[in-house]
This record gives sequence, C-alpha cells and structure tokens, in this order.
Amino acid sequence: MQITAAVAREPGADFTLETVELDEPRADEILVRVAAVGVCHTDLVAQQGFMPFSMPAVLGHEGAGTVEKAGSAVTKVAPGDRVALTFRSCGQCDRCASGDPAYCRTMPMLNYIGMRPDGSKAIRQGETAVSSNFFGQSSFASYALAYERNVLKLPDDIPFEVAAPLGCGVQTGAGGVMLALACPRGSSILITGGGTVGLSAVMGAAIQGCATIIVAEPHASRRALALQLGANAVIDPAEHPDLAAAVRAIVPQGVDFAFDTTGRPEILTAAMATLAPKGVLGIVGIPPPGTPMPGDLGTVLTFGQTVRGIIEGDSDPDTFLPILIDHWRAGRLPLEALIQAYPFDQINQAIAAQHHGECVKVVLTLPNA
Repeated sequence: MQITAAVAREPGADFTLETVELDEPRADEILVRVAAVGVCHTDLVAQQGFMPFSMPAVLGHEGAGTVEKAGSAVTKVAPGDRVALTFRSCGQCDRCASGDPAYCRTMPMLNYIGMRPDGSKAIRQGETAVSSNFFGQSSFASYALAYERNVLKLPDDIPFEVAAPLGCGVQTGAGGVMLALACPRGSSILITGGGTVGLSAVMGAAIQGCATIIVAEPHASRRALALQLGANAVIDPAEHPDLAAAVRAIVPQGVDFAFDTTGRPEILTAAMATLAPKGVLGIVGIPPPGTPMPGDLGTVLTFGQTVRGIIEGDSDPDTFLPILIDHWRAGRLPLEALIQAYPFDQINQAIAAQHHGECVKVVLTLPNA
C-alpha cells in the first residue's frame, strides 16, 4: 500500500516527506494507522548515520494510532483498537522470560538494523528498498507495521499525542528511576539533562518519594519546568561549571543516585564525583563511541559505587506502561507539560525547535485519528 513517510536520505540531511510502498502485514504483523509519533533523541542519532543500517530509511519509534489490519497469527489486538508502539523483543529468550525484554538477546536485530530478521525490508520506493522496522515500527509515516510484542492496547481516555512518548522517552526516564535504580523514599538523586528523559525521571523520582531531586540543565525554561514537576533544586552549568561542587553544596555527603541523560563524557565524570558511598550512576544518554567508563576506579572500589547502563528504563512495556498511564490519569505524570504538538509535515521545523530548547518533547500529529 502507498503511504506517506518522512525519509532520511543521507546522514545529517533533513527528512523529506515522500510517498513509499509499505508491505501488507504478514501473519505476525499489525498494520497501524499512525495518529501521533514522538521525536526521540535516538531518532536523531539514527538520522545522523550512527546506526547499523543503510539509507534511505524511515525512522520513528514512539508511534500511536489505530490498528487497521492484523495478521492471522495476531491475537493481542484487533482492527479498531487504539494502540501505542514501543520497542520490540522476541518473547522467547531467557531475558524476555525473566521480565527484562529491554535486554532481549535479539534486541539489536529486532530494533536497530533496518530490516526484518529474515533480511527483508518492509518499505520500498520503486526498485529501491528502504530501511524499515526501526524499533519494530518505523512510525515516521502515515502507517506502520508492528508486532504483538511492541504494541500496547490503550484505554480510550488517553490522547494519542500523550500516549506516543510512553513508547521510549517517558518509560526510559521514569523507568530508569522507578525500576532500574528503584530509588527508595527519602533518597537523593541528581539528574543531568532536562529533556524528555530527564524530566520524566524527575516525575519518576517524585512518584518514588525522593527527598532531594537535583536537575542540572542549561536551558532556564527547562530548569523552571523541572521545579514544577517535582525537583527541589536546579543547577545552571554556565553558572556552576564544577558540577560536583554545586551538588555537594546542596547535599554535602553526595547523592545516592545520579541519572545521566546526556551521554557527554565530561558530564559522566562529573556525575561520578557527586556520588555518596554506595551511590549508583545510571546511564541512558548515548555516549560517543569509545567513551571509557567514567570516574576513578580506586574511588569506585573504596566507596562501593556502581555504574550501570539502562535501556528503556528496564521496562516490560505490557506491565509498566499501564502503570504510567495510571499515574498520568491521577495527575502524577503530567506529560502534557512536556509535549508540543506539530503537524507531521513540519518535522524538520519541530526538530529545530526542540534542538534550540523552544520545546521539550516534539510529538508529530497526522490526520489519521
């Protein structure tokens, strides 16, 4: 079928809206009419050419919309169901069986390589195959193919533009604090970066009952928003270039947890210096290739500190996303405060606005609701 998609043609180039051909759903596939899709930092990393697939490509991995068709083997959803899309996992390996699908043994193959596991691509343009199946969806498009493992049936009361970011950015931030770090009530946390993931982490920390929530973020508007969402201290890196000193001025003994969303080596090193004994640094930001482990090994050993990577907030979407929707419904996860909606055909302008700090979370809307 013919669809409209935002195509990445060359590394670093703007997206172009083009007509492409999408396969009909196979037995295990679900055709979703996309109504809204979030723009995530991982999409932009892929747009720059730092992912293991060829261009042209259709990206997008925070889709939400309505099931149009379901393959013969699909039982989880049916045509007409409202769904959110998230990362894909196999459901068969030991990691999936233990409730850790974000660490599925086939995670890279199912999410990052731009094709189905059998090597086929679901999108083409004339004789040219277009890289597809990004996070099992490629939802920068009017329609996307997804799978039972990466669709969540939505209740009727959550708008598509609010549900879409749950698929990656929100579950990464909130889950990183609530699940991966499991911050206990009364603990202290430093969050570096006040984008979607960082501010979702702030909300997660508030839900967990953290006593001290510190956010380091260069944009004044995002620092102000962090305070509205539950942070009780913010740091402007321009005014406080020594992050460790600034944090220890607030919490002299150091923080119990640090959560980095930037991936910047100098920030990671500084975050390590803010940790209390037995403190934990959780890393979700994508660092440059070859970045060494942060901090001094002797200090880590002496104070029993931990550094751990976190993918998708350690979330099992079928379990955790309904919990997040309950928190949203109760007012504890006010996602609307983060979201700025743009029409799909303004994707490049929206990304530029997000890059310049004019908005926090871009969600593209399509006339498919």
